[in-house]
Amino acid sequence: MELAQFAIRKLIGGIPLVIGVTFISFVLMVYFGPDKTYELLGKNPTPEQIEEVRHQLGYDRPFFVRYADYLQELVTLDFGHSDSTGERVSGLLVRTIPVSLALTAPGFILGNALGIVLALIAAYHRGGWIDKLIMGGAVVGMSISFLIAIVAFQLIFSSSYGLNLFPVRGWDVYSLADYVRYVTVPTLATVFVALGYNTRFYRAVIVEEMTRDHVRTARAFGARPWKLLYKNILKNSLIPIITRIMFSIPLVVISGSLLIESYFGIPGVGKVTYDAITTGDQPVLKAVVGLTAVLFVFTLLLTDIMYKMVDPRVSLK
Repeated sequence: MELAQFAIRKLIGGIPLVIGVTFISFVLMVYFGPDKTYELLGKNPTPEQIEEVRHQLGYDRPFFVRYADYLQELVTLDFGHSDSTGERVSGLLVRTIPVSLALTAPGFILGNALGIVLALIAAYHRGGWIDKLIMGGAVVGMSISFLIAIVAFQLIFSSSYGLNLFPVRGWDVYSLADYVRYVTVPTLATVFVALGYNTRFYRAVIVEEMTRDHVRTARAFGARPWKLLYKNILKNSLIPIITRIMFSIPLVVISGSLLIESYFGIPGVGKVTYDAITTGDQPVLKAVVGLTAVLFVFTLLLTDIMYKMVDPRVSLK
C-alpha cells in the first residue's frame, strides 16, 4: 500500500517535468524548426495553395491549441503519420525500438559491469601500478571521440584494410549468428568509450566508501578481500551506481544511439530520430521527445524503489 501511494505521488509529481520538457521542445520545433510548406509545393505556388498546405499542416492554428493536441497525442500514444515516410509514428516506434534495444543492450550491460569490476580492482589497489594502469586506460577511452572510435573499429574489424570479419553496415538479422555478426563491432565501440567514463565514476564512488569506518574496522578484523569488496564496499556504493545506470536507460531505449545507428546503417529509433532531425519530421520528433520525458518519470520512480531495496534506511514517504 505504501509503495502504491508512493508510485502515484511520484507519477503525479512527474507531470510538471513532462509538461516542461514537451513545452520547451514544442516551442523550439514551432518557432525554430523547418517550415515544410514550400517543400510540399511546386514552383511558384499561389497564395491559395500556400494557405491550403499550411492549413493541412496545422500551421494556421493557435500555438496553444497545437500544444494541447500534442499533449493529447502523448496521452493516447497516437502521434499521427510521419511527414517524411507517411508511416504511422506509433508503428515506426514499435518497429525500431526493439532494434535499438537489441543493439545497445550488450554494450550497455558490458560497459557498466566491466566498469564496476575494473573500478573495484583499481580502488582496492589504489595508488599502485594496477590502479594507474586501469585509470590510464580509462583516460584514453574518455579522450577519444565516440565518432573516431566508431570509424576506427569499422576499419579494424569490418573493412578490407583490417580483419574484415563483420559487416560494416546494415541489420539483416534472422538468427543468433546473424545477431552476433551485426552487433559485435557496435558493442566493442560502445564498450571502449563507455568503459572510461564508467570506470572513473565507479572508482571515485568506491574509493569514497573505502574510507568509511566500518570498512577500516572490517579490514582490521582480517576480512577477506572479496568479502570486503562485495559486502562492505560494493553493497554500500549501490545507490550512486544505480542512479548512473538507471538514468542512462531512457536515452538508450527511446533516443537510441544516434551515432552508432547512423554510421552502421542500423534501422533503430536512433537513426529514425537522426533522420527526423535532418528532415524536420515534427511528428516523429514530438513522439521521441515526449516519450523520453515520460520514460524519465518512470525511471525516477523505479530508481527510488531500487534505493529502498538496496538500503532499507531509505524511506518512500
